[in-house]
Amino acid sequence: MQFDFDRIIDRRNTHCAKWDMMETYYGVSPDDGLSMWVADMDFRPPAVVANSVQKMVDHGIFGYFGDYRDYHNAIIWWMQNRHGWQVDADWIFSTAGLVNGAALCVQTWSEPGDAVVMFTPIYHSFATFLKAAGREIRECPMPIVNGRYELDLKAAADCLTGREKILLFCSPHNPGGRVWRQDELSSVADFCAEHDLLLISDEIHHDLVFAPHRHILMPLAAPKHSDRMVTMSAPTKTFNIAGAHNGNVIIQNPRLRAEFAGTLQGLGISPNAFGLHMQTAAYSPEGAEWLDAAISYIDTNRQIFDQAINAIPGLRSMPLESTYLAWVDFSGTGMAVEEFTSRVQKIARIAANHGSPFGKGGETFLRFNLATQRSRVVEATERLQAAFQDLQ
Repeated sequence: MQFDFDRIIDRRNTHCAKWDMMETYYGVSPDDGLSMWVADMDFRPPAVVANSVQKMVDHGIFGYFGDYRDYHNAIIWWMQNRHGWQVDADWIFSTAGLVNGAALCVQTWSEPGDAVVMFTPIYHSFATFLKAAGREIRECPMPIVNGRYELDLKAAADCLTGREKILLFCSPHNPGGRVWRQDELSSVADFCAEHDLLLISDEIHHDLVFAPHRHILMPLAAPKHSDRMVTMSAPTKTFNIAGAHNGNVIIQNPRLRAEFAGTLQGLGISPNAFGLHMQTAAYSPEGAEWLDAAISYIDTNRQIFDQAINAIPGLRSMPLESTYLAWVDFSGTGMAVEEFTSRVQKIARIAANHGSPFGKGGETFLRFNLATQRSRVVEATERLQAAFQDLQ
């Protein structure tokens, strides 16, 4: 089957955060700017997903969702066929996306004043809800070795004070795009066991991996520690259905499952029927075919972007092993943050995520979303080359 990822779809004036809020946050008009910040794609999801929604519309009644067997079976099939993990239906909880899932985990297994450990830089929304929940954030900056992030668990241990309850881990890593090796994942689980931390593994980008890299799910990398971990996955990044706000919190330990179920019940939380139908449809052979084509397309975008950016003196795009989010370091320009961000926004007219909200180590970076039409990626590189032409 052929998929048209090159087709420009105008998302302006559709209540689209990525395009309709870019001027508010970055001063870049959607009329002549390029939106490369929010982590969703500018591609239509696979037809099987749209068809599932159309079937709901055609039926015309939008009542409460019941009978989770097809939904659970789709997740079980996907995890087994794409990742080699045998999941039981009883392990699966549905949440309103993985930020919500992570926040619910923090509510369940920590109290205000407790600390949550994160290897930074890391997905910025984690810090937002942790601060709002009154949790202390224990940032453990990762060193860059040979151009990519590495884990320094000895240094991380030195950061601990004894108030830490949870390690919130990002695998694959966002924003750096690292696909962690088996030994790295196992060492993280050992670290949590040694310091009595519950391991919450956010694996939302686990399907978006570029060859020859291979994502390994945390429970497969460290099965001996599966009783003290929670694995979070979602179809939303994979299939560009973030608006469905659908995620899965998968828990093997029966005690932890009972505790998490209590939190959901105590807050009166139940899932969105649209998201459940969309995920059930996406986790299918048709969805897998679309995904393989999307990964190939984004991989070429990545190569085009990296080659152009790395040719600009002072700029360096971190090698992307997973995700569709390029992490570009501007420190080599010698410019202050205000200057290089101003050039990107005012001269290149590109809205890209600022690095500071990702935590310690992100200050000199910007994050660019490459899951868009190739013509836009090429245009973005040309605009950036022009914005920094005095360095060339």
